[in-house]
Amino acid sequence: MLSTKHLIDTEDLTLEDVQLILDTARSFKEVNTRTIKKLPTLRGRTVVTLFLEPSTRTKSSFEIAGKRLSADVQGLSGSSSSTVKGESLVDTAKTLDAMRCDAVVVRCKQAGSPLILANNMDAHIINGGDGKHRHPTQALLDVFSMRENLHFDGLEGFKGLNVGIVGDVGHSRVVGSLAPLLVRLGATVTVVAPPTLMPADPSVWGVSHVYDLDPVLPTFDIVYMLRIQMERLDGAPLPSLREYAALYGIGKERMAMMRPEAFLMHPGPVNRGVELTSDAVDSPRNLILDQVNSGVCVRMAVLYLLLGGDENVTVA
Repeated sequence: MLSTKHLIDTEDLTLEDVQLILDTARSFKEVNTRTIKKLPTLRGRTVVTLFLEPSTRTKSSFEIAGKRLSADVQGLSGSSSSTVKGESLVDTAKTLDAMRCDAVVVRCKQAGSPLILANNMDAHIINGGDGKHRHPTQALLDVFSMRENLHFDGLEGFKGLNVGIVGDVGHSRVVGSLAPLLVRLGATVTVVAPPTLMPADPSVWGVSHVYDLDPVLPTFDIVYMLRIQMERLDGAPLPSLREYAALYGIGKERMAMMRPEAFLMHPGPVNRGVELTSDAVDSPRNLILDQVNSGVCVRMAVLYLLLGGDENVTVA
């Protein structure tokens, strides 16, 4: 089991926790290839997905993960929760706590919202993305996808890996969890963005930063593209999308500049023609759909390990 009750950020996890999650996810990856994909490991447990912001991949993969482990899963969206009537997040937490649910996966536009739930509930709280702050299970599925496609066990293979994270760094909750985790695992991380999309001090994550993609692109083993988050720009100056794509987008020409063995990644959804051209999206070097599959496996592992699972049922 994990050393922490909640998963608010990857910093909550020890490296032993990270390896346990990745190894457990690998076991569930085999389960997800079966015709019958259901295990009785969380039978009788209740998982609530409280998504107060739109989501396709995270919400659906958590719900699929819970159901494949035989948990009872209840999905709540912003429109179906009493927050639209003015109920505070604290009162929502206390209401769910009175229902004795076992785990709550929360997504909210306010940073720190998962911690509010953790302080007001007995249930296990999992951060499904809080504003521009953190997104720990996305980071975990990304490192799982990297490990599976680079074909190594343990965590040693991350040492010396050169990862470039490119795009809307300043508004991304993905990079806030992924970059520090990769650094802890021993990878070298460089964030690349125009000045208006770069945070004030990216060095707090232990990364280097540059503004020009082309000189550093050939050095990366993984090129991780971020979505332009128009909904979070808050009036920040941005060149036209055409200009952005010309300077930072990946297409045929830039794929030819990459190392032959390098992979492309993207957390989705992709703005085709902006971060990636259709050639790049559909390239066999792109791990986008592998990341989606990894998301189900990793979220199964997180739920299983946080909730204890059924000690009498093996996952392998």
